[in-house]
Amino acid sequence: MIKWLGALVGFFIKGIGGALLGFFAGSAIDSLFGSESSGTRTVFNDFTRPNVSPADFELNLLSLCSIVIKADGNVSRTEMDYVRQYFVATYGKEKANAIFRTFNEINKKREISAQRICAFLTQRTRYEVRLQLLHFLFGIAQADGHVSNPEVQKLQEIAGYLRVGLNDFESIKAMFIKSADTSYKILEIDKSATDDEVKKAYRSMAKKYHPDRVNTQDEAIKKGAEEKFKQVQKAYETIQKERGIG
Repeated sequence: MIKWLGALVGFFIKGIGGALLGFFAGSAIDSLFGSESSGTRTVFNDFTRPNVSPADFELNLLSLCSIVIKADGNVSRTEMDYVRQYFVATYGKEKANAIFRTFNEINKKREISAQRICAFLTQRTRYEVRLQLLHFLFGIAQADGHVSNPEVQKLQEIAGYLRVGLNDFESIKAMFIKSADTSYKILEIDKSATDDEVKKAYRSMAKKYHPDRVNTQDEAIKKGAEEKFKQVQKAYETIQKERGIG
């Protein structure tokens, strides 16, 4: 309720720009005092802490998407479509379009800062969702069929701001960029690891990425979690075959 009052007051003072500022300020107050309606669920509701509003989260997520899309200086239509399809599938066409319109308005007025956005999200989300975010952003980078070096560098920068560990970053990166030791990187071990260490690493990674840890009704997030879990299983099976592990 407060967010709409804030939007109304802001509109009378500074027009559309004031309305947007009033809306988001009111959203923060609504969230803080628990006056946000509980009738609507959005993509990361199950992961976010009470002091982040859905509107703030959605716009920050979209901002990170735009940073990755522009990372290599080539704004790919395929990558843009990937993001749009995700938002439409998750929120519905009408709400997705509203999110994009609001994002475009805000984007005209201020520079998007990956560090600022990630600091905001790090304070308000669990580590599991930040891993999922990174996986999603890698998916955007790969949407055009190739993850470029500038995109990798930008994703590593974002991972640092999100406080994602280097081993977890390399593991997710290996799911999208293949190399001779991809399977080992996904399990976060070296090729010199013993068979027992391989088994232990697999159990640890399977537990970390098991879909049951992603406690959400959102199909898009479930799909991402299932994909990571499959990648971990595939990596272990590949090493099993190479080594003849029973």
